[in-house]
Amino acid sequence: MVPLYNNSQDLKPFQEVRAPYGVGYRIKLLSQLLARKFTERLEPLGLTPFHWVVLCCLWEADGLPTSSIGEKLQQVGGTLTGVLDRMEERGLIRRERDCHDRRIWRIWLTDAGKELETVLPPIAVEIREEAMRGVSYTDREHFCKILNQAITNLS
Repeated sequence: MVPLYNNSQDLKPFQEVRAPYGVGYRIKLLSQLLARKFTERLEPLGLTPFHWVVLCCLWEADGLPTSSIGEKLQQVGGTLTGVLDRMEERGLIRRERDCHDRRIWRIWLTDAGKELETVLPPIAVEIREEAMRGVSYTDREHFCKILNQAITNLS
């Protein structure tokens, strides 16, 4: 079998895709760093970043079916079910059967879940500002557009 590449010179054009230089690796690293920082800030409140994203969905539109939350977050049902169980135990949400289709469970915020809308977004803003220190608002918008396009391309 003939090797695909004869020497290290042949690999140079691919250097930018290899870890730790590749965009995928860098996005994963950024995601891990943001999650770690956010976890540290949420832990004293007994919350996780996954609780945050579920709450964000419900602050936007309360009473969503479980399946809609899963679709928005691109999550597998079993994972979401466990998170919703813990959120219900904590008194942040309540589940009710849909009055038109008993197979559907709708998720509603409790007062405690609603109150977190004044507490959690400022924490997220602080972390975002720490991460984006030195990056102009124009570059931030451009970065978000690029990320959204990449997500769309791979979805």
